[in-house]
Amino acid sequence: MGSNNSTLSKIPNVGDLMQETGFTPAHIIRLYDRFETLDRDKKGYLSLKDFGSIKGLALNPIGDRIIGAFFTSGQETVDFHTFVRILAHFRPLDKNQPREPNTPEAINSRTNKLRFAFQLYDQDKDGKISRAELLHVLRMMMEMQVTEEQLESIVDRTITEADVDGDHAISFDEFRKSLEKVNIDHKMSIRFLR
Repeated sequence: MGSNNSTLSKIPNVGDLMQETGFTPAHIIRLYDRFETLDRDKKGYLSLKDFGSIKGLALNPIGDRIIGAFFTSGQETVDFHTFVRILAHFRPLDKNQPREPNTPEAINSRTNKLRFAFQLYDQDKDGKISRAELLHVLRMMMEMQVTEEQLESIVDRTITEADVDGDHAISFDEFRKSLEKVNIDHKMSIRFLR
């Protein structure tokens, strides 16, 4: 118990961080330990190179995009608070906990999870998923499981079905509405959308 309190006392504004992310003290301690393990040189921050040592991401076809989600444009390092906030997107939503009026939407809300997923596709950050971006991600994810012709057909059909405004791209609202038509929890295996 004493070492847990000692770890928590090392983290500035830990109470605010727990409230913002919904993580318990035990979760924060585990994340802090993981952060310190990744920060081999004890710099107090993580770089792209530090994330490269995570085997699960190294094997994931979109691992580079997931790692990129930790870094905002022009940023080359991630501090502990940012690390925790990004990981909070993956935390399951507590459907039984009512949202207080006038409070910000939880980081792990369905909408914020969808925004996180959307940014994995929208690599040029223009607020739209272009045909080329969708094709690139699906090519990485499917690798050799389908032919290029089949892949292009999937992309064209996806854009045709989701593109409400006719601009040949998928906006966040179109992305969200498309996924609302699908029972995500039962039909999709994208874990961080739950």
